[in-house]
Amino acid sequence: MTGAPQHAGRPPAVPLLAVLALMLNAFVWGVSWWPFRQLHSFGLHPLWATALVYGLAVAVIVLRWPQAPGQLRRTPVLWVLVLAAGTTNAAFNWAVTIGDVVRVVLLFYLMPLWTALLARLLLQERLTRWALFRVLLALAGAAIVLKPAGAGWPLPSSLADLLGIVGGFSFALNNVMLRRESRRPPEGRALAMFLGGVLVAGALALSLSTAGSVAWPPAPQPFWLLPLAMLALAFLAANLALQYGAARLRANVTSVVMLTEIVFASVSAVLLGDQVPSPQLLIGGALILAAALLSALEPEPAHP
Repeated sequence: MTGAPQHAGRPPAVPLLAVLALMLNAFVWGVSWWPFRQLHSFGLHPLWATALVYGLAVAVIVLRWPQAPGQLRRTPVLWVLVLAAGTTNAAFNWAVTIGDVVRVVLLFYLMPLWTALLARLLLQERLTRWALFRVLLALAGAAIVLKPAGAGWPLPSSLADLLGIVGGFSFALNNVMLRRESRRPPEGRALAMFLGGVLVAGALALSLSTAGSVAWPPAPQPFWLLPLAMLALAFLAANLALQYGAARLRANVTSVVMLTEIVFASVSAVLLGDQVPSPQLLIGGALILAAALLSALEPEPAHP
């Protein structure tokens, strides 16, 4: 991917490839809870795992694009992306490792609410009735998928819940900033996002380990280093896909398409966990996918 800057005119006429790129990112994130839990079972806390995974990705980016550090150094606004992406990854990876996967993803994907406000504030995007309809449709699907049997709407009641909400807000800011800075070279944006994972997760891991709240990483062993390296490559590919898609679609559209992560997380929890498929899961997933399809089929508005 060369990532040539976008011109000021109309984005690509058919955004389907951008939608598919976002869905690839959603897939990687949706199933990432499983490798993080496996690494946790080896004694590697998700904060340390995030810092190491993203550290490997930073090394790949710097070797492949040696101009990226200079771009980050000369562009102060990219440090907002460092903080937003770092908080997103540290919060989400920690939450899905220690909490209920689908519950965390639901709270994380209250993100469209934050995106609508941030897009209005930072991008001056107008929230149309159709955009609002898609957001409501997707959130209705999320509520159906994740509503506990015999209980009401899930409320934050644990560290995992709070991490899910914080991660969702920071991910909304991350996507809006990608759209706002879409003309900048993608390697600089990618370095900012992965460096954020290293700095935020690493700082939290170091401080909590020093305080005795989190275990220090175990001695290096091939049985956990190899999966760690593979996970780093998967996140690198997902990040580039996110940049490609988010830079070519409006922020509100991006937020809805990314809701497909709920489907991937729910299905993977069924296949890899002990959950049993239910009509509730199928109906909610269908609504979420319908919202994503509507966002993909709506033509982009003409620019002046």
